[in-house]
Amino acid sequence: MSFWNLYFILKLYLFEAGHLKPVWIANIAFIAALALSSPIRQRGWRFVRFVVGLGIGLPLLYYEAIVPPFSRVIEEAGALASFTPGYWLELAGRFIPPMLIAVALAVIVGHWLVNRWLRVTTLVVVALVALPIWHTASLAITAAQTARASSGPNTAVVEQPLDHNAALAAFRTSESQRQVTFGKLSSNPSEQFDVIIIHICSLSWDDLDYVKARNNPMLSHFDYLLTNFSTAASYSGPAAVRVLRASCGQEAHADLYKPAPQQCYLMSDLARAGFTPQILLNHDGHFDNFLDLVKTNSNIPNITVESNDNATVSQHAFDGSNVHDDYSTWANWYAKRAQTPGPVALYYNTISLHDGARVIGKEQLSSLESYPYRVNTLMNEVDQLSDLIAKSGRRAVIVFVPEHGAALRGDANQVSGLREIPTPHIIHGPVGVRLVGFLGTHGPTTVIDKPTSFLALAQLLSNLVSNSPFKPGVSLSQYAAGLPETQMVGENEGTVTMKTASGYAVKTPDGVWVDQK
Repeated sequence: MSFWNLYFILKLYLFEAGHLKPVWIANIAFIAALALSSPIRQRGWRFVRFVVGLGIGLPLLYYEAIVPPFSRVIEEAGALASFTPGYWLELAGRFIPPMLIAVALAVIVGHWLVNRWLRVTTLVVVALVALPIWHTASLAITAAQTARASSGPNTAVVEQPLDHNAALAAFRTSESQRQVTFGKLSSNPSEQFDVIIIHICSLSWDDLDYVKARNNPMLSHFDYLLTNFSTAASYSGPAAVRVLRASCGQEAHADLYKPAPQQCYLMSDLARAGFTPQILLNHDGHFDNFLDLVKTNSNIPNITVESNDNATVSQHAFDGSNVHDDYSTWANWYAKRAQTPGPVALYYNTISLHDGARVIGKEQLSSLESYPYRVNTLMNEVDQLSDLIAKSGRRAVIVFVPEHGAALRGDANQVSGLREIPTPHIIHGPVGVRLVGFLGTHGPTTVIDKPTSFLALAQLLSNLVSNSPFKPGVSLSQYAAGLPETQMVGENEGTVTMKTASGYAVKTPDGVWVDQK
């Protein structure tokens, strides 16, 4: 039973560390069956028992562990196979940190010593029975104390928990009825401008705080800063669909891969308003068919995809592919920009901050270690792009919007870099809009701190397009008046998160809501 004692001790440790939610009855039944069959002495039958035990124990451990469901792993098998060996090694260090290895070795040595004098199996069985009883009792006592503390002397009714399903259904109904319409851009060339949407993979307010980059000067250069913005998604494909369908309310994740009403597509809205739509990436767009997804959701037949071939390669991505320097990519595109008459609407996607990247010249750094350098470089280069446009004499509205966070900090349910659960820390992103070439007084940044999402961004763009800010006597703050609010609801396939008064709630793939702080 030595191996199986270690198996259950590992489970108890992971439970105490917050990485496992044991099915206690199943574990008690499992160890009882193993103990009853332990008198078997024939080597062949012992081997059969061990194999059968693994067939039960490993799936049970995976089911209890706080990791993505197995169906999700199967779906992503092709993508996982493209990871470089270096990235796999980096991920292994996150899932199995040195401290866990040290604890495991200590437990093995301790088990070997103690097992010489005590029946460890008996102690493990006692722990498997006592721990859930103690844990349940502790929760009950805490809940009772909280209820007594929150109730006044005249309180007779305890407040019931919110019906999260009803709240989500109401959110869905409300969002399905919302839409932004665009007017025509001014025909006066001096009032026309480009729209440049910079869509950034792996950036959130929490990431900026974690690497102490919130004080980067770029953030203070925005004319509009949306500080309570929900990106809704925590993976790139869904994130791209959401920003490209920004003209309508937030769709359920399952609806993202179905055609949307024509009026929902932001790029085609801008095209009808008088812009020439274009796509530019600082990568090849092959991973997860990202480029095809972007082209489809631009809703523009034969939309122009600008080349990045002449841009400097600054990184290698998690799959070994080239990642081009952002400013170099923009500068090469802008050098050809004059060949397109009239205003341009550019969708630009960057993976410079993506997990697993290796910076050329800094290959000794893991992607977590290089993130502070990469994020500050990106933000500094956004300022360089603004300077480039200003010096050209042209005008532009630059939209800086993340796809999702990098999850640098991790949490009790997810290791660093894992984004299966779209928690508020992952979907709460810094969104800014900057007017380049504006001749009036910029004034202080207009901060929008109410809960917003892509609909507010579309409305802000609509306001700027319909009444150009690049004309005399304009007050910039007027364009941000009355932007639509959107509650922070994160969505992935099978998982939904929703802000609550005390934190947030997670709807798991099996339909159960779990409240989190």
